[in-house]
Amino acid sequence: MANYDDLKKKAKDAIDTIADISVEAYKIAEEKAKILARRTKLSAEITRDKATIRRLKIEIGGAYYDMHKDAPEEAFKQNCEEITAALDSIEAKRREIEDLKNGAFETCCDCDEAKTEPAPDDE
Repeated sequence: MANYDDLKKKAKDAIDTIADISVEAYKIAEEKAKILARRTKLSAEITRDKATIRRLKIEIGGAYYDMHKDAPEEAFKQNCEEITAALDSIEAKRREIEDLKNGAFETCCDCDEAKTEPAPDDE
C-alpha cells in the first residue's frame, strides 16, 4: 500500500505543479494579450491622428490656394501656378468629354477615329 500511497502523492504533486505552471502561463499570456491590445489600440489611434493631420493639411492648402491663387507668396507661387494649370487642363478635358457625349464630333471613314472638326448641326 505504501507504494500506492507514494505513487498517489507523487501524482498529486505533479498535478499541483502542472496547475501552478498553467496558472503562471495563463497570467503571462493574459498580460501579453493586454499589452498587445493596448499597442494595437495606440497604433490605430496614431493612424487615425495621421489621417486627421493629412485631411487638415489638405484643407489648409485648399483654403490657401482659394485665398491667394491670384497673388501667392513667392514660396507658393509655383505650386499655385501648377494647380491652376492642372485645374484648367481638367476643365478642358471635361468639356471635351461633354462634347463627345453630345455627339459634337463625327467619326470618319470606318476607322472610328474622331475628326478634329465638330460635326455640322442638323437643321
